[in-house]
Amino acid sequence: MSIVVALLGAECTGKSTLAEALAAHFSAGLVTEYLREWCDTHGHTPQRHEQAHIAAEQARRIEAAAREHALVICDTTPLITALCSEHYFDDPSLTADALAFQRRCDLTLLCAPDLPWQADGFLRDGPGVRAAFDARLRTALARDGIAWVDVGGGDGQRLDGATQAIRCLLSAPTPATRTTA
Repeated sequence: MSIVVALLGAECTGKSTLAEALAAHFSAGLVTEYLREWCDTHGHTPQRHEQAHIAAEQARRIEAAAREHALVICDTTPLITALCSEHYFDDPSLTADALAFQRRCDLTLLCAPDLPWQADGFLRDGPGVRAAFDARLRTALARDGIAWVDVGGGDGQRLDGATQAIRCLLSAPTPATRTTA
């Protein structure tokens, strides 16, 4: 059975850098952000009708990696696409399924918006949008009862905090080995 660690966060919060570092540290499978690949291929940000495909492909790639690796680090999940669809298109149609997918992840690491904001290709709106999106993400997770571990600070602090959270997860008894009182 595979363990899936999901990195979430608004734009420019270090998800990709941290995901790569964690995958290397733990010799884990890495699922990169499909949205970035899609934008590079298509030369623009997705329109409303393209959001469902992006969310579904991100989920498909995570599920495929989970069949091949004992530990999978995911540079985002369908939840980010769903919340972007809400934010940009006032379209909540992807959110319920994305939250259900997120609940199946074993650990959610939420990257804080405390890094300096940097413009980067198609995907950068600015620090104001980043803060609003972070609030939307935290509200959605809390409303749905999905626990997360905050990861903030510089790259070293983020890696240390995330590594500690994953080590705790890996050392916890699995449901099959837990005893009941």
